[in-house]
Amino acid sequence: MPKKTAIIIGAGPAGLTAAYELVTRSDIHPIVLERSTYMGGISRTVRHNGNRMDIGGHRFFSKSDRVMEWWLAQMPIEKDNEAERTDLRMLLRSRRSRIYFLRKFFEYPVQLTWDTLSKLGLWRTLRIGLSYLRSALFPIKPVTNLEEFFINRFGRELYLTFFKSYTEKVWGVPCNRIRPEWGAQRIKGLSIRKAISHFVKQATKTNHNIGQKGTETSLIDRFLYPKFGPGQMWEEVARKVVGAGGEVIAELDVTGVEVQEGRVIAVMAVNSEGKSRRFEGDYFFSTTSVLELVRAIGASVPASVRRISDDLQYRDFIAVGLLLKKLKLHDPGDRLGKLISDNWIYIQEPDVLVGRLQIFNNWSPYLVSDPSKVWLGAEYFCREADDLWRKPDSEMARFTIEELERIGVLDRADVLDWTVARMPKAYPAYFGSYEQFDQVRSYLDGYENLFLVGRNGMHKYNNSDHSMLTAMTAVDNILSGRTDKSNIWAVNTEEEYHETRSS
Repeated sequence: MPKKTAIIIGAGPAGLTAAYELVTRSDIHPIVLERSTYMGGISRTVRHNGNRMDIGGHRFFSKSDRVMEWWLAQMPIEKDNEAERTDLRMLLRSRRSRIYFLRKFFEYPVQLTWDTLSKLGLWRTLRIGLSYLRSALFPIKPVTNLEEFFINRFGRELYLTFFKSYTEKVWGVPCNRIRPEWGAQRIKGLSIRKAISHFVKQATKTNHNIGQKGTETSLIDRFLYPKFGPGQMWEEVARKVVGAGGEVIAELDVTGVEVQEGRVIAVMAVNSEGKSRRFEGDYFFSTTSVLELVRAIGASVPASVRRISDDLQYRDFIAVGLLLKKLKLHDPGDRLGKLISDNWIYIQEPDVLVGRLQIFNNWSPYLVSDPSKVWLGAEYFCREADDLWRKPDSEMARFTIEELERIGVLDRADVLDWTVARMPKAYPAYFGSYEQFDQVRSYLDGYENLFLVGRNGMHKYNNSDHSMLTAMTAVDNILSGRTDKSNIWAVNTEEEYHETRSS
């Protein structure tokens, strides 16, 4: 009997996890079709003049034992500085992130310490406390948008102070136009009460287990990280898939999906030279955007489903890498220019468009060719139709330098080099036609051998471990003969963080 074949659209975490699971657990032959030249999707590593840039910042941490063990099977944790001698190693890194607001640093998640209170001032602090009490006693019901979600969780004043500006930079629309599911998906169980509880536990902590299973994801203080960034993990997985007999084909853009009698039978793909190829298969995994998948299926899609799909919204992402002699920012007591310890910094300042900064030196020292320099990433959120996206790279770099100089992050004279990376459809949005998405899901799930997995594949703002779990669950279903796909969609449900339970 000939082997069965699985066609997998996209070589991001979900697509490559599906391929690896199939090639190592079954005799199903996986073929991964990737439109770009790199592995990992948004989890890739960008190389520039000896430096490496992580697109978006990827902590390798999960409360799922299955995912943690899977990662470590590819790249074990470094011991005794062995990363100096071998490349396939995970580093154990400390996490620190802060909010930059009023040209000052505030710990994230916000901690009600004397330092925070003194920076906010007595009057603002009182307003924050009173508004939180009001929200705790008289919560908004029902919660219909993200603004109400934040106010119920943190109080109006804390929302206005630390959440509103950054969140609206990310999504480009007011918080009261975003569905509350985004908050439940990303903030999960974080609250003032849990932040205070975590602060107390940290002061007396004796257990340093990397699993941190009793800790909210937003509060974890340590994580694993590949020596050369997240792309190294997915390059290694792709290599293993090919080594085990699977296929990973780059620069192939899927443009058509052929369906027949409730099943997908083939996809059409075009290479960089415009030549078409047809791939038949028994199973099909899609990690591409739902919008593109529906368009690829074409005329057989009901008009109502096409309308909803065409109005699904996305946010696109620009990362600007800057190599600096030094930062202008410094912590109290540090000499000017000393490298601060943050992995990333949320920019809450409303007078600039930059949303977040990463200091790549603190993710892994191996991302920086010269450790005496600062390798900084500035992140912007936009749409492909925006002027920001259309700026030439040199203009985008100049714009970034001007913004960061204005808010006191750097001096333009200290900039040595730059690069610009763009990632379309980085974040599926919880507005537009999202309220009607279940109709699209129901239609696509109707194709028995089609599995939607990953962030864009499910139009769900998953972390990479959630994306991997959706792919693992889909493979589990195929191997067990399960046709119901509800367990794939149940991974990281909005109302309860799926991974608080051991997998």
